[in-house]
Amino acid sequence: MTTKRVYIGLGSNLADPVEQLNIALESIASLPATQLIQTSSFYGSKPLGPQDQPDFINAVCEIQTELTPADLLKELQTIELEQGRIKKRHWGERLIDLDILLFGEEVIDTPDLIVPHSQITLRDFVLIPLAEIAPGLVIPQKGEISELISQLQESYLMTVN
Repeated sequence: MTTKRVYIGLGSNLADPVEQLNIALESIASLPATQLIQTSSFYGSKPLGPQDQPDFINAVCEIQTELTPADLLKELQTIELEQGRIKKRHWGERLIDLDILLFGEEVIDTPDLIVPHSQITLRDFVLIPLAEIAPGLVIPQKGEISELISQLQESYLMTVN
């Protein structure tokens, strides 16, 4: 089985978001046939959706895995459920949100999974942490990360005290 370099976006805005991200990272590190390589800094961001919710903490991690995209998605959804994720509303508050951003060089478009992540080019809270751990990265069918960052129209990032 071949090993793939995968990038996962993490986000939380409920129940001590920093702790939620740390718990998720520990779970990701213990996935079968998977190694956690590195994690970005944690970034604060304004909510993308409804503004009547707490601010988010976001990060990106890099893993190497032998899991298939479908199997990794199932594992990440299991982590979300084990941490108590309940989706209350679209783009609403989240205990933990784990998104496969990139899966090697693959382009995936299935009903369950779109890779590169469909909103990756619009979200500075994804691109900035991704660029921190993978400068010079080229996102399949999208372009070089530094160029994508320079084209951002809106910023959600904020200073964390």
